[in-house]
Amino acid sequence: MVEMNSLQALFGGTFDPVHYGHLKPVEILANLIGLQRVTIMPNNVPPHRPQPEATSEQRKHMLELAIADKPLFQLDERELRRDTPSYTSQTLMEWRAEQGPTRPLGFIIGQDSLLNFPTWHQYETILQNSHLIVCRRPGYPLTMKDEQYQSWLEAHLTHNADDLHNLPAGKIYLAETPWFDISATLIRERLQNALPCDELLPTPVLDYIRQQGLYQKSTDASG
Repeated sequence: MVEMNSLQALFGGTFDPVHYGHLKPVEILANLIGLQRVTIMPNNVPPHRPQPEATSEQRKHMLELAIADKPLFQLDERELRRDTPSYTSQTLMEWRAEQGPTRPLGFIIGQDSLLNFPTWHQYETILQNSHLIVCRRPGYPLTMKDEQYQSWLEAHLTHNADDLHNLPAGKIYLAETPWFDISATLIRERLQNALPCDELLPTPVLDYIRQQGLYQKSTDASG
């Protein structure tokens, strides 16, 4: 049972398809910092990326299958119901309004996303509504490209996970989570080439992909 004022976190993405590289680091993160609930929010129209191959309904169903036996996770469909680009700043503003001003909220991102964070739409409003919980990735630098953004990072950085529980928003925490070298692109390529993916994503998701004929080579492809 999730306590009324416990830390909750949001985890967004395209999830095309969802895989263990999404799920396992967040499960480990939850154990590391005492996170009781993670809300998975699939994007509908991601502003910065190519459009998903699977439909919104298919990606939602794959997520439902992936988290069916994982009580840590719950699914939020609000971005799938939009027909406009999904901006994190807008979503977190809505989420904060729903949860009230005092509940600790976190937004989970990868270290690669942190380095590009100042390019996000209205990025400066995000820390007003949540903490940033960053899953470390080997090979990525810990410094921002621009000095003003490095100052911004250092001003909000905390090394104490208790701050995430005791404050409603405003901190950046770098979590020492393991890196799983899995990507949706890799999975789609392997499926197109009829290579096994059993170790890369949950079995019910893989069964559904096969049942739906997702990520297959198109019949008119040359070669």
